[in-house]
Amino acid sequence: MTIKQIEIGIVHYPGALLSAVQGIAEQFYLANQICQQHDLGEVFSTSICVSQQLDDADHHGAFKPLNIIVLPPCLDDSYYLKPQPSLLAWLKQQHKNGAIICSVCAGAFVLAETGLLDGRKVTTHWALADDFAKRFPNVMLETNKLLINDTDIITAGGLMSWIDLGLELVAQFTNSKVMRQLGKFLIVDTGPREQSYYQSFSPKLDHGDEAIIKAQHQLQRNFKNTIVIQQLAEHSHLTGRTFLRRFVKATGLKPTQYLQRLRIQKACEIIETSTTSFENVAAEVGYEDLSAFRKTFTKITGQTPKEFKKRFVK
Repeated sequence: MTIKQIEIGIVHYPGALLSAVQGIAEQFYLANQICQQHDLGEVFSTSICVSQQLDDADHHGAFKPLNIIVLPPCLDDSYYLKPQPSLLAWLKQQHKNGAIICSVCAGAFVLAETGLLDGRKVTTHWALADDFAKRFPNVMLETNKLLINDTDIITAGGLMSWIDLGLELVAQFTNSKVMRQLGKFLIVDTGPREQSYYQSFSPKLDHGDEAIIKAQHQLQRNFKNTIVIQQLAEHSHLTGRTFLRRFVKATGLKPTQYLQRLRIQKACEIIETSTTSFENVAAEVGYEDLSAFRKTFTKITGQTPKEFKKRFVK
């Protein structure tokens, strides 16, 4: 039995991660070999779509209708923050024609510029979350997720999550058996993962609000201690209500949420670099209640302290 061939276009735009552009194509090449072993024929046909060609009138109609389009990661922000209008128009037309549009990492910025992501749940690299949220407030961003498949739009978060995207598409257009066999050949994990496993908390300190920066420094120095919001406000020479409003505006988090992330980040660093027991780790970062520590750790990182240690400490 053969499966209808799926036409995949990989967009090569300025600054795109070349290892991803070529790697995605090679991933589907290997998938085709496995498909042939299962008498499915060559399921996937890939092509590299060079974005600059869209600016040339002679090439404007050169790209055929596609079933899937992939926007790979980018190495710098000189392009993905200002993608060319012709690429955006082409993406919208391909989507209108029925193509599934996929993005990886910063590729989500390009896709969001088309307006196709408004009101949709998407993901991008966790380190880009704040910039993305500011630029595209109408998009529902979930950076804890490594991959979100919303049928006609698929977004993947991490820089290397093009591998996860490829596996997702192989499973979707063939079957899970082919996908798992491909994963084994590539020696990559085909089980479910979350981007939250790999996040680290890097507080924003470039927002320009000196009073809030002062409070952040205070939290950094005293994260082990019980923090009273009113005391932070007084330390910043602000009323409680004004402090809370400005803190959330500057950091994107409430002070209690900020402190939790700060403490859990410190806990991760201790777990990765020492043999300290979980009980002592909890105490070192300001948690007297071990149950509360485990609950907060799991909520923020997506895994228990034990699972975190198993994954990251060899």
